[in-house]
Amino acid sequence: MHRRSVEELVNVDDPAWPAISALVEKGPTAAVLDVDPQQARKVLECLQVTARSYLGALALNTGGILADGGWFRLLGGGSDKLADLATVNHLNEATDSPPPFLLVGFDALGGRFAVDGGGLGIGAGEVCYFGPDTLSWGGLGGGHAEFVTAAITGELSQSFASLRWPRWEVEVEALRPDQGLSIWPPPFSAEGQDLSGTTRRPVPISELFDFYDDAAGQLGAAGG
Repeated sequence: MHRRSVEELVNVDDPAWPAISALVEKGPTAAVLDVDPQQARKVLECLQVTARSYLGALALNTGGILADGGWFRLLGGGSDKLADLATVNHLNEATDSPPPFLLVGFDALGGRFAVDGGGLGIGAGEVCYFGPDTLSWGGLGGGHAEFVTAAITGELSQSFASLRWPRWEVEVEALRPDQGLSIWPPPFSAEGQDLSGTTRRPVPISELFDFYDDAAGQLGAAGG
């Protein structure tokens, strides 16, 4: 596979960042994390996408975006508060084939958003969601640009009403970008369906990923 230089990826006629920046300015509760320019270029080179795409624009211009009061964390070039797109997807300058799926964000409960590269079996290019309530991947019906737009504008929040509770904003606002809320009883259990009656505490987001992956493996094996 021919690998494009970072200059080829950066220098495009119609970069997507102005459109994203305009969404952030109008968004109800979105914040852009700072990024080191050299780090951003390195991430872009690992991704091998241009700044014309929303994915490339986020990598090049942001350390990530916190949307909907921090409920959604959209990955970008990385910062001291949030991992970058290349690191979380195990990509480097020598990666010669696209991954089966590309993790592009997560939410305050440890749910994950990924672009299906064929490995999820849902639809190539579609953003999919792995929920702590379902322990499975499902398509959101659009690509990365649509996902970013819906998250920043607040449109996506309507789909997450069942995973929220009164005054959730206070608890989520107190989280670091690399943290999520551990829920007990967990959202996939019968006892955890009503989150207003659960116990919630901040933990590293990686801990939530491992917990829900383990749960999905155990319940899947039990169901099979």
